[in-house]
Amino acid sequence: MKAGFVSRNTGKLRELRQLLPGWEIEPLTTQGIGDETGATFYENARQKADFGRRVARPALWVLAEDSGLEVDGLGGRPGIRSARLASPHATDDDNLHALLAELAGSVGAARRARYRCEIVVLAPDGAEYRGSGMLEGEIATTPRGASGFGYDPIFIPHGKQQTVAELGDRWKAQHSHRARATAALLAGMPKPAESS
Repeated sequence: MKAGFVSRNTGKLRELRQLLPGWEIEPLTTQGIGDETGATFYENARQKADFGRRVARPALWVLAEDSGLEVDGLGGRPGIRSARLASPHATDDDNLHALLAELAGSVGAARRARYRCEIVVLAPDGAEYRGSGMLEGEIATTPRGASGFGYDPIFIPHGKQQTVAELGDRWKAQHSHRARATAALLAGMPKPAESS
């Protein structure tokens, strides 16, 4: 199935191509998309999908995603502002270190966190399919590992001693919030023969 993906994040594009191996996913332009104004991950994903539906070729399926990190000690922040925690144009490294600075001195339950992901797919006829995924864990005190992107070097999933960046891409493809959201999405979508 051919789908256009609405995102400026090349890491997400790479992961979704792994998670959806039967799909041909191409990046769609984000020029003119504007700022995200939704109050939830789903609302932001749907906003991107609606934009993609307007700019994509009529026969193309549209894929959009919004995800982020919620930290208990920060009252659920950064949440939908995960990509902009340090500033509107922050890098992953900027955001990661801003989060660690906010949590300096915090221990125990304050460092509990979860990754959330919402994926929305719009069919050429406008029908919507969606999937949600979550990964529970805690925030490490220092970055570790070289795989992944975003907050992966400081996120330790429950039951693990390593960060997501140490666990690597193969582990993420099976267990990440994005992998779980993709699995939920596919479970509710038509089979490829029905949607190609």
